[in-house]
Amino acid sequence: MNTATPPGLRERKKQRTRDALIRAALELFTTRGYEQTTVDEIAAAVDVSQRTFFRYFAGKEEAALAAQQLAMDHFVEALCARPAQEPPLEAMRRAVQEGWDTLHEIVEAVVPIELYLRMYRVIESTPVLLAAYLRSSAEAEERIARLIARREGLDVDADPRPRVAVAVFGGVIRVTERLWSAGDDFSVEALRALTAAYLDQVGPALAENWRTP
Repeated sequence: MNTATPPGLRERKKQRTRDALIRAALELFTTRGYEQTTVDEIAAAVDVSQRTFFRYFAGKEEAALAAQQLAMDHFVEALCARPAQEPPLEAMRRAVQEGWDTLHEIVEAVVPIELYLRMYRVIESTPVLLAAYLRSSAEAEERIARLIARREGLDVDADPRPRVAVAVFGGVIRVTERLWSAGDDFSVEALRALTAAYLDQVGPALAENWRTP
């Protein structure tokens, strides 16, 4: 039985303001460029003060990655819900597939999916933002490795397997994101197909001899 109380008016208003700031930031970043956009311009687009912006975000960088963080949190929730008998890599794969199936409804509660996807190209083409994204990804990988370790009943600091599995999975995701963002088909379906094709090769790439007779 769900006993959680719905958010009050004040909390809903704060969430609407935060969502509006994220959308305004992404629209400005994708049309004008990350470096060319100021915090004042983002705040003005929502008709709030700079001070209000900083109540929600530490800076432009955090606002720029907010939608990606939302998707990551959704993936972690899906991973937590996977059956305990699934091997770690299979559980992560199925969790990311579930994430794609519901990505539209999760992301579009805040920003249009097309805007979320376009932001990937801004991240890839902006060194300071790419560095922040990679740092955030590394932090997420450690979080997921600890989750996997608990799931498997392991000590993450004594057994290297959770971090190794997550590093492999994260590496595949990173490669496919980069290839997809540089390609011509800029859709969720294209990203899903590319990621699935690369994940299919994890076993052969790690265990088989690549040389042909």
